[in-house]
Amino acid sequence: MSLLETTIAGIEPVSGQWRQKARKHLDNLAIPRGSLGELLNLAEQLAGIRQDLKPRVERKVVVTMAGDHGVVAAGVSAFPQEVTPQMVYNFVAGGAAINVIARVAGARVVVVDMGVAGDLSGLVERGQILSYRIAPGTRNMAEGPAMSREQANKALEAGIDLVGKLVAEGLDLLATGDMGIGNTTPSAAILAALAGLPAREVTGRGTGISDEALENKIRVIDAALAVNRPDAHDPVDVLAKVGGFEIGGIAGLILGAAYYKIPVVVDGFISSAGALLAKALAPASLDYMIAGHRSLEYGHRLMLEVLDLRPLLDLNMRLGEGSGAALAMKVVEAAAAVISDMLTFDDAGVTPDEARE
Repeated sequence: MSLLETTIAGIEPVSGQWRQKARKHLDNLAIPRGSLGELLNLAEQLAGIRQDLKPRVERKVVVTMAGDHGVVAAGVSAFPQEVTPQMVYNFVAGGAAINVIARVAGARVVVVDMGVAGDLSGLVERGQILSYRIAPGTRNMAEGPAMSREQANKALEAGIDLVGKLVAEGLDLLATGDMGIGNTTPSAAILAALAGLPAREVTGRGTGISDEALENKIRVIDAALAVNRPDAHDPVDVLAKVGGFEIGGIAGLILGAAYYKIPVVVDGFISSAGALLAKALAPASLDYMIAGHRSLEYGHRLMLEVLDLRPLLDLNMRLGEGSGAALAMKVVEAAAAVISDMLTFDDAGVTPDEARE
């Protein structure tokens, strides 16, 4: 079997037995039952994933996947394609939002060239970024498939392979991130294809485009869906027809995290497009996903509904890069601390009935 097939076959639902064990422990903490709300549900999820009542989240990594998109030629972005490699250099310099927020979260940032339309070989040779480069950007999906099926599989397997390497180095918590001018267009197209929704209901302004440009973007997505006819029952076909290399890489990261039983914090709109693909390929991978935040980007709310995930944060962010997911890592860390470090009623010498009054 291929790496993708082996990974999908090896993804198991999170242990219900461990979740029950975690819930019983949480119900006995020296607090009024349920008083920490969603933090307790998150703690239960972490314990179930790691099969440990003291789950660690010390070794944290944000993977920012970068790739370019041929559909930018159709005028869907307010920024030129040259910004993608420029931002990669900014990531390496440590001056981007993801670098700043990841430092606060205590997380390492790993930047990956999945298919940037620019020469990043110097950064790769110096070990400053990783290369799983497939091509210098996808083709224009409004005129035909964004990539071949072989390239789509390669993108997915890149993410899986990288998680394997990170696990070997030591990994407790993973977060997904993206960089790619124009990538809200394929992300919206993926949502439209998988959820059976019209382009107008899922398409937002991305980099802040005008009303006129938004109408053009909707027309471009409609054209891409019409010319390619992606098969909603075949996620690899959807990725190949209307996706992006970095989106496929993100889907692979999520599949890899589920395979290795690592919790994965999913960032905003682009990362959630990858999550939709991962869920379609391996439904049990959903058990390992944590929605970092609700993006302000139009359509992300629908993605979260399709995924049935409740976001940890809602701060009107829409940057990408993994910024929202990195920020949410501190909430995940707090949830792990709650189940790992808090005393139970017995430990604290507190009478439960009195504590719950």
